[in-house]
Formats: sequence, C-alpha cells, structure tokens
Amino acid sequence: MANDDTGAQWNAAEIESNAKQHLLQPWEEMEKLGQNVRTVIGAADGIYVTDTKGRRLIDGPAGMWCTQVGYGRREIADAIAGQAMKLAYNSPWSSTSGPAAEAARRIAEKTPGDLKHVFFTTGGSTAVDTALRFVEFFNNVLGRPEKKTILVRASGYHGSTDLTAACSGRPFNRKNFDLDSERISFLSSPLPFRRPKGISEAGFLDFLVKELEDRIAVIGPDRIAAFLAEPILASGGVIVPPEGYHKRTAEICSKHDILYISDEVVTAFGRLGHWFASKDVFGIEPDIITFAKGVTSGYVPLGGLAISDKVLARVSGKNAKGAWFSSGFTYSGHPVSCAAVLANFDIIEKEKILAHVRELAPHFQASLRALATSPLVGDVRGLGLMACVECVADRDNVGAENTELDSEIAKRVDRHCFDLGLIVRPIANMCVMSPPLVITRAEIDKMVSILRQALDRTADDLVKEGKWKP
Repeated sequence: MANDDTGAQWNAAEIESNAKQHLLQPWEEMEKLGQNVRTVIGAADGIYVTDTKGRRLIDGPAGMWCTQVGYGRREIADAIAGQAMKLAYNSPWSSTSGPAAEAARRIAEKTPGDLKHVFFTTGGSTAVDTALRFVEFFNNVLGRPEKKTILVRASGYHGSTDLTAACSGRPFNRKNFDLDSERISFLSSPLPFRRPKGISEAGFLDFLVKELEDRIAVIGPDRIAAFLAEPILASGGVIVPPEGYHKRTAEICSKHDILYISDEVVTAFGRLGHWFASKDVFGIEPDIITFAKGVTSGYVPLGGLAISDKVLARVSGKNAKGAWFSSGFTYSGHPVSCAAVLANFDIIEKEKILAHVRELAPHFQASLRALATSPLVGDVRGLGLMACVECVADRDNVGAENTELDSEIAKRVDRHCFDLGLIVRPIANMCVMSPPLVITRAEIDKMVSILRQALDRTADDLVKEGKWKP
C-alpha cells in the first residue's frame, strides 16, 4: 500500500489489475495487451524512484530526459498548487495570464541571438509540429507554396504527431503507420561509430556536408523549407555529430534561405550545462528552437518554440498581408504549467545547476567511457549529462546496423541494472542515460558501478547459455 500527501492510498495489486484491463500505454506490445504491467512507481525523491514493491532505483533516464532538478521539489509543487487556486485556466484565444507572459520573458532572456518570441504548446511533439506548421505559414505568406520539403536525418526523433512521426527516422517508429512522406527527405545518420568503413571522422563530416549540398541541388532550394535537426540525436542513441557539423549545415541552410530548426526538446535547460545548446555548445543561431521536457522538470506538461525576430519580421506587420497564424492549443500557455516553469528556473539559477552540470560532465563521460573495456561494449558516447553505451556481440565486425544479439545484450543489461538498483533506457542495442541534473559525483560512481556489474553478469549469462564467446 503506497500513500501520497493527499492521503490517498494505492494498492499495488489494484493498480496492476486496472492497468491490465484499462490502460493502453505508449509503445504497447499489442500481442501482450492485458498481460504485462510496467513497473509501478509509487514515489520519488531526488534522483531516485521507488516502486510499489519498495525497490529504490536511480532514475538513469531522468524520466524521459526531463526531471532536471529532481523529484520532490516543494518549490515547484507549491507554485503549481498556488497558481491552480488563483487561476487554474484561461483561454489563450481571448486572454493571457501573468505566468505565461513572464515565462515567455524568462525563456527569451536565455535564447540565443534574436529568438525572442515564444509560442507555448503542450509538449515536445506539438512544439515541433507547430514549428513545421509555422514554416508552412511562412512560405505561403511569402508566396512560395512550393517551398515545403523538410530535410531530416535517419536516427532522428521529433515526436508522435502524424507530421513529427513522419520526420522521425527510426524505422521501428514508422512500422504499421501511414505517414506523410512526400515532403520529407531523409539524410544519413551523423553517427561516427557506424560510419562507412575506411572513412575517417573528418572524411565522414565531409561526406555528410556534401550529401546535404547534393540533396539541395537535386530537390532545388526553392522547394526546401526547413532543415529539422536535434543538436544531439537523443532517442537515436545520443548521437553526437562530428565536430563542425552544425556550423557547416547551418551555413548551407542560410545560404539557400532554408529555415534551420534546432530541436532542443532534450538538450535545452541544462542537459548540456547551458540553457540552450545551439549557440553555447555548437556555435549556431537557428531560426527556430523547439523545447519541452526540462522546461518544467517534468512536473507538468509544457512545450514551445522560440522564433527569430528576423524571421517573424518577414511575415508580420505590413508583410503579413492580412494573414493570421491560426495555430494553437486549448492549453497553450497554461497558467499552472507556466508557474512551474518560473519555479523550475528559480531553482536552476539559485542552485547554480548549469555550472554543476559543466563541472560534473567530464567525470560522467570519463567514467562511462571506462566501460569500453567490456567486451560487450562497442561504443560509449555523449556530452554533458547524456550518454549512450552501445552493446555489440562482436566489436571487431561492427556493421551498419545492430544485430538481434546486440539488442538482446542491451535488454539483459537493462534487467540486471534494474535488479541492482538502476533504471537505464534500452533502445535497440543501446543503453541510454540522462540522469537528473542534481546528481552527485558519488551517485555517478554508483551508476557506473552498477552498469559494470550488469555488463559482467550479462557476459556470464551468454557464455553459460552458449550464445556468445569472449
């Protein structure tokens, strides 16, 4: 029996029964619908979650890349409750609220360059979807209805609306769905680990840049509207493109009047030690930045986008030609969510969490890279407080795609980590980590120690079962 601060009691068996009978969750394995129940989390504090069986686990993925300041922050809970009692909702079609206006100002203070206008949505998917709708609006107002193609990358992930799912390059995301593909053009994944054999990382960068230039030449710059790119391809396996990639691709887009959309749903609000990564980490000023997740530290849903004043000037005022940007959501700029933003930002600033991330990141990355001595690890990569340990069965023969055994290794590592007190996020053959930003050096060491034990246990299992030889 679990309790919360409202006095409500949650019976674990009842939760599991209700979930089996009534709850359809994201990424449901339909063959097993109603048979399996995911881990039921009953409580959380700091960087830890506790399930209804009493197991206390380090939250290695920070929920879904989002619990920046950790769980149990009274400041955010009080801000949410106070705003709900004062003004729980207002219609953004006919009014605004103090929290929405102030949250927009606080975000605009932190965006790079002239990205000073903020549009609020309900989450990351709707943020990216709105950015793409704005691009449509932009080119239609400018009298360029043919300029609609969106350039994206294989291994990228941009959301679960129909349009953002169409822009996501992971094949499993697309199976059994009818997604718009006519105006989506995929470029190669910028993953150095699986680059073509015989090409240096510098040569791989040149290959990626030439591919972009060639694609623009083939399609025609007058038909390409935007390049949609995560600074780090998060759900694709924490893919850090080769150094210089972002600057060179941004310069090419600017040259051809192609809007550059930096999808910072994961990388914003401290994940890489800065409010936004585009300028401070990668040296670019996009036309649009999308955000979500860490903006509220996951306490309540919110997403949004910041748009360049220079871009807006081309379709506003007299240049609007009477047009309305008729896009929005019932919960755009929700006052309770925006109150959470303000409390979240106050914590990040007061506790100097961005500096804390910059200080800890080298230790986090170096400690994880030490796992590369395991014969089951093919690559360890990352930046800031996000990383990926890619598992492979044969390090000497790594192909363009992972094998079934590679994926099985990652799943086994995940199960052993859970038993040892750590949640990791297995994606195909990759174990992904992005812990809450308030994690300590000692807690990082504990995470890495558990991962090491899990890898060793997995190797022992596979040897005993005759599935793998070191």
